[in-house]
Formats: sequence, C-alpha cells, structure tokens
Amino acid sequence: MTTSTATTPLTFDLGGDLTIHRLGYGAMQLPGPGVWGEPADRAAAVRVVRAAVEQGVDFIDTADSYGPAVSEQIIGEALHPYPEQLVIGTKAGLTRQGPGIWTPVGRPAYLKQQVELSLRYLKQERIDLIQLHRIDPEVPLADQLGAFAELQAEGKVRHIGVSEVSVDELKAAREVTEIVSVQNLYNLTNRQSQDVLDYATAEGIAFIPWFPIATGDLARPDSPVAAVAAELDATPSQVALAWLLQKSPVVLPIPGTTSVEHLTENLAAAQLTLSDDDMAELDALAR
Repeated sequence: MTTSTATTPLTFDLGGDLTIHRLGYGAMQLPGPGVWGEPADRAAAVRVVRAAVEQGVDFIDTADSYGPAVSEQIIGEALHPYPEQLVIGTKAGLTRQGPGIWTPVGRPAYLKQQVELSLRYLKQERIDLIQLHRIDPEVPLADQLGAFAELQAEGKVRHIGVSEVSVDELKAAREVTEIVSVQNLYNLTNRQSQDVLDYATAEGIAFIPWFPIATGDLARPDSPVAAVAAELDATPSQVALAWLLQKSPVVLPIPGTTSVEHLTENLAAAQLTLSDDDMAELDALAR
C-alpha cells in the first residue's frame, strides 16, 4: 500500500467553507435490519460512531428516515458535544412505514418539521448539510427546496443538497437555491449516475456516492476487484473506495459499517494509490 499523492486530494471544501476529509462515514446501517428500529446492540453502534471520529472521520452522513430517527439519536448520544471540525449531513423527504418501505413526502411543512426533529435528535442548533432525500413528484421542487432555504435564512441550516437526481433535476434545483452536494447511487459496478458525477465535477459540487462498495459485494474475496487488490496488498473494499477517491476530486465516499474492524479497513483506503493501469482495469469492469 502506497501513500496518496498530491494528485488525489484528501480533503474537500464542502460548500466552500467546511473543509472535510473526503472519506467519511455513512450511518445508514446503525439501526436494525431493514434500516428499521433499534440495533441489536446499541452500545456497539455507539462505539463504531465514536471510533470513526477517533480515527479521523470528520464527515458523517445520516437521515431522519434511518430508523426512523434511530441513526440520528445514536450519533447524538455517541458524539455530543461535537468536535469543532465535525460536519454532519442529514436528509429529509422520505417517510417509513416499515422495513424496506420508503415513500417520498415533500410537503414544505413536513420537511420543516423533520429538520426541527433532526436538530433535536442530533442535539444541534444548525444542520451543516440538509439534503432532500428524494424529490416528491407531487410537490413542486421549488416548494421542497424552498422549505430548506427558509430554514437556512433562519440560521437552522447551513448548506443544502439533493439526492438521487438527474442532471436536469440538479440544474433545476440550482435555480431554486444554492446546492452544494448531490448524493446518488454510484460505485465500481453501477455507474448509471456517471453524467451527474461529470456535471458535479465540472461545477465543483460535492458528489456523495451511496453504497460505495455495493453493500459488501465489492468486498468479497472473489469480487471483480480481487486481482487488483491482491497486487496492491489491499482488500477489495479498499480498492473500490480508492477508485472512487481517484475518479474525481469532488467524490466523498461514505462507507457504512457496524464493525470497528471494517471501519478501520475502509478508512485505510485513503492512503491507497492506484496506478493509471489499475484505474483503467477497474474502469473496464462496467463496460
């Protein structure tokens, strides 16, 4: 494993004023199965969140619908009072009726209510990054993002982002308010959002890929990246994350785990450098 070079920056200025390490932590797995209810071992969930910050993570991504509320509550319990440099991004706009069930709701009053609840659960006075979890097709986009913009004007929200959008939707969102981040599904074997990443790169907008190692599929010993990993004395998941980091300087991967061991493994990916040949071989996997 070699040290990253200057050509792969390790930090990103989110919104132009929040400098964070590009490899963060995604808190979706903290609740129980199906991202529903309490985890089997809440103390273990608290430990992994604390370990993330202890190991240098300064960007954590969560959502009001993870649990619901459970993920935000665990983060608040584990880390409050927060280190000064820690940035927490959360989301609103998806409701839950049970495990695996997600329904967009973008009514402005609802979105504002959820941000108020997130502030309470996270024990914060201002949300660093609030993201529209999904666009509700039944509500004008301007009304949905306008709710966040009003909270921003009140000092309760610092920055605004969107999730699972097309390039046209991202452009439309930017007509409503400043958008500093976009969070779409993207990894080595699923690049359906490549055009969104290209646009975000050109515009300097943070691109947060969710399921960055395909929920473990890319971390298996027999995964498509295993050969490259073996040559580099790294794990497949580290290679998958290093590929994301080198793909664009605006990419902020947020691998999630409930294991401190896996957390440590994932974070070591920031120190892995892939050669041009490695990148070309990995790029070819999706062709």
